[in-house]
Amino acid sequence: MKTFLLLGAWLTLNSVLWAQTPQTIAAPFDKTVEVAPSTSWTDSGIDLHPGDSLEISATGTGTGEGACDPQGLANAGAGKLPLASALTGALIAKLQEKAETPVFVGAARHLRITEAGRLYFGANLGAAPACTGKYSVTVHVVPGAGNEAVSIKSKLASAAQIWMSGQLGGAKTETASQNQSMASDANLGSGAAPSSAPAASTVVKPLAVSRAPLNDALKNDLQSLPRRVNDEFKNLGDMVNFVLIGSEKQVQDALTSANWHVADTSTPGAVTKAILMATQKQDYLQMPMSQLYLFGRVQDFGYEQAEPYAMVASRHHFRIWKSTLTYNGQPVWAGAGTHDIGFEKDQRNGKVTHKIDPNVDGERDHIGESLQQAGAVKTMNYFLPSDAVQDARNATGGGYQSDGRVLVIVLQ
Repeated sequence: MKTFLLLGAWLTLNSVLWAQTPQTIAAPFDKTVEVAPSTSWTDSGIDLHPGDSLEISATGTGTGEGACDPQGLANAGAGKLPLASALTGALIAKLQEKAETPVFVGAARHLRITEAGRLYFGANLGAAPACTGKYSVTVHVVPGAGNEAVSIKSKLASAAQIWMSGQLGGAKTETASQNQSMASDANLGSGAAPSSAPAASTVVKPLAVSRAPLNDALKNDLQSLPRRVNDEFKNLGDMVNFVLIGSEKQVQDALTSANWHVADTSTPGAVTKAILMATQKQDYLQMPMSQLYLFGRVQDFGYEQAEPYAMVASRHHFRIWKSTLTYNGQPVWAGAGTHDIGFEKDQRNGKVTHKIDPNVDGERDHIGESLQQAGAVKTMNYFLPSDAVQDARNATGGGYQSDGRVLVIVLQ
């Protein structure tokens, strides 16, 4: 019922917005900025508007062992840094001149702008420069609706294309993240090597996973975790395919920095909020998700990402539960992530429900990549349980496949 209500509201709202919106599009542009490693901020000269999309890439221009690295320097002195979750000397940015909290940029970052501002770059330093050279930063700006230059129609067209792609099984495939030398991975854990994984519909860059073996005590704890979540009727569903290790604040800060949005919990309220935000030319990215169970209770948090106006039809999303386990004094959070790509019939009751990408490994690695890009990851490993899930169905009857590995993410 929730899915059907949201689908109806989504279709109605999109048709109204399509009819009422002009079709004008401003051209994207590029700008390169040189940033010195100091405690002051560099004005990029780029004004920001709601709906703008930024693709930022950066390299260090110095040479030698002490050269500046936009990802930061692991062995450099820390002190009190502007962004505590990032390494010393990492490239950071502010989206408003007087913003108190910067965002991590690193070597590459995608940012979607939600409010007007100005783009500033800086180095994550608390005192004197810890490196030599500069950062050469290239910004590719795709103007958004907030500057009156690009129409909502382009977003609606994109949403329709995403929905049709999912319904017709034409989602773009990318196998790089699935074929990154699984047989040689030193962290597969016990059990037989997984069979070849299906192609991923989610495009994910290869993850920078550690080759060091997992702590034995942690491996034993991970082996004790449930493999799958269930619905209110005890039907087994999505697999537990990733783990976060960190305090609740670390988890929330990391996910926020990686552009994940906390899901709303009220469906009627969500419909009203979506309509109100759309009429104000704001993107609604917090659609409610169903309640699933692990450890005998519903998820502690649900997070999601999606393209504007495509949220109901297609979204990246996951649920996390705080377990009773700890590692190095920090809580262990179990997560189940899937990628909604359209709609299908719920085999329990015949109603409309979300259709997931059957390759759930793509969503697992997408979660890891987003946190890695945000500079929120301390270490990342794969763990293969002895009772790995490789071919199953979710609670609504949709099938999925996996190589069975759990992605273990220790947060900064």
